Amino acid sequence: MKIPRLAWVIAFLLCLATTLNYLDRQAIGIVSVEIRRDFSLTEEHYSYIVSAFLFAYAIGYAFSGYIIDRLGAKRGFAVFISAWSIAQLLHGLAVGKWSLGSYRFLLGLSEPGAWPAAAKAIAEWFPATHRALAMGIFNAGTSLGSALAPVTVALITLRYGWRSAFVVTGLAGFAWLALWLVLYRSPAKLAANEPNAAAPDWLALLRARGCWVLIVTRFLTDPVIYFVIFWLPDYLRRERGLDLAMVGQYSWVPFALGGVGYLVGGWLSGHLMRRGWPLAPARKLTMALGAAVLPIAMAAPFVPTAGLAIAATCAITFGHGIWVANLQTIPTDLFNSREVGTVTGFSGMGGAVGGALANLGTGYVVFHFSYAPVFLLAGLMHPLSAVLIYLLLRDAEFEFTSSLVRLGQKS
Repeated sequence: MKIPRLAWVIAFLLCLATTLNYLDRQAIGIVSVEIRRDFSLTEEHYSYIVSAFLFAYAIGYAFSGYIIDRLGAKRGFAVFISAWSIAQLLHGLAVGKWSLGSYRFLLGLSEPGAWPAAAKAIAEWFPATHRALAMGIFNAGTSLGSALAPVTVALITLRYGWRSAFVVTGLAGFAWLALWLVLYRSPAKLAANEPNAAAPDWLALLRARGCWVLIVTRFLTDPVIYFVIFWLPDYLRRERGLDLAMVGQYSWVPFALGGVGYLVGGWLSGHLMRRGWPLAPARKLTMALGAAVLPIAMAAPFVPTAGLAIAATCAITFGHGIWVANLQTIPTDLFNSREVGTVTGFSGMGGAVGGALANLGTGYVVFHFSYAPVFLLAGLMHPLSAVLIYLLLRDAEFEFTSSLVRLGQKS
């Protein structure tokens, strides 16, 4: 099926949005040492602030998908990026742990809207054989933002102070918003129905096997990437002796590999389908391959140099990228476009709850013991979740979409 050029423009815009999304959220990790010093915070205090973001993230995911399904991708995305950019700006005004925690909470409420909005746009614009690649391009922005954050935030902080880093990254969101409002439109066949008039039946969706399986798997695996996002800079500075400038110089590497993982995972499942594989086995095999990479990360605390520790951490970001490009595409495989945002929101809520709980545990374990147990669990969650996907998400769940894929291949 021929994909309109505008669809790839939209995929690029979505990639930019997640770049800003992760640049915003990761800024606090880059300057955590400076913030803890200025506000007299311990590692446990910092874990509470991070968890405030993630608990709010879970709440935001729970309602953002429903809002996106009601407003449509264009207006819904505009609302959420405006809100999270304002919240990011407010970080520069924080005067202590309570105000900082409050602004993190506001950021957490608004940032999840990017995922159901992107899933909805991708479901509208791309056929199933290309959705994982489009989702991979979108999610590659998370790695690009995470890779840019250490360099960008460190440079701004060293020159102007950590507060300026939040102001600059917050303002960038409004520049993206202008592009989105000018360039985005719904496909002609759907334009008359945007925003959707019919509200999704969210109770029925929660009872659907596909929805709760996605919630469980994201509950187990999302915390792994949150650990890298929020704790890798602290690990490199506290355990490996790197200073802020060195963190900015080297900690982007795992995220760059993560971006490659998103693109590889998105391309591979689509390639298998174009070679004749049914949709469900193509998605599952690609996810299993990504999950198989994660156990390498368990070596990170035990290798002798910071460079080798960063290399081991690359296994997390690369394998997770392959995994997520397909896991986050599954809602578009199983549900219609009026429900995709809501299901994506519910599954993301599971990931955010898991991330919040895991970050509280990380703060406790790191403060009282070390990073080694955390890396051990990080290496095991994806293989466990791959087993659950194979056991619980039946191929029959994909039958409707698989028939559409075959029709698309013939056209």
